[in-house]
Amino acid sequence: MSESEIDAVVFDVLGTLVDEPAGIRAGIRALDPSLDDTGVERLLSLWQRYIDGEQRRILDGARPYVASDALDREAARLVADAAGVDDPTAVAALAVSGRRLPPWPDTAAGLARLAARFPLIGLSNASRTALLELNAHAGLRWHQALSAEDARSYKPDPAVYRLAVTVSGRPPERLLMVAAHAWDLRAAQGLGLRTAYVSRPVGDPPASSDRFDLYADDLADLADQLGRTDGLSG
Repeated sequence: MSESEIDAVVFDVLGTLVDEPAGIRAGIRALDPSLDDTGVERLLSLWQRYIDGEQRRILDGARPYVASDALDREAARLVADAAGVDDPTAVAALAVSGRRLPPWPDTAAGLARLAARFPLIGLSNASRTALLELNAHAGLRWHQALSAEDARSYKPDPAVYRLAVTVSGRPPERLLMVAAHAWDLRAAQGLGLRTAYVSRPVGDPPASSDRFDLYADDLADLADQLGRTDGLSG
């Protein structure tokens, strides 16, 4: 794929540009400093399973839509109960730990490099408020940041990806969706967007049956590939 084939780049945020587990893990350690690594990982897994499960229930129609802020508060209460912590201030701090996520080492430079050549759109399951704080904390550079809250749903609902298509004013095939999660790219692909998988330690690796347009080791590699006239496909 060459640079001339796309008009804008759409980025997943959580996991792709920031290390989401690291931020939640730090929040859990602050909640209960006495926890050992095994205890922290157990509570992190509890948090992740709860968020994933509740988002699936919303997508399946088993629960009315609520923004990610509400789910984070519920997850924080669940984790605090499991840890035996009942301090409301500590629980409230844990609930917003997902807004203080560290960027991957290549994120800032990679976004700056790509922003010089393309309009960049962030597309996240994080709420509007959470996304604002997350972007500011991690130093993410966007031309537009879109929250799934605007579609009152969560990825991989096609309605979320349509937000980026609508804002760009371009056909789906002129947009490149970048993510570290194969499930995210499959959903974008279903709507007609081009796709680029970026490898991250916390991502969802492609299956052997996946056929994305680009596969990159990091954002520098992605920018390099987009600059070639003989870019990868398939």
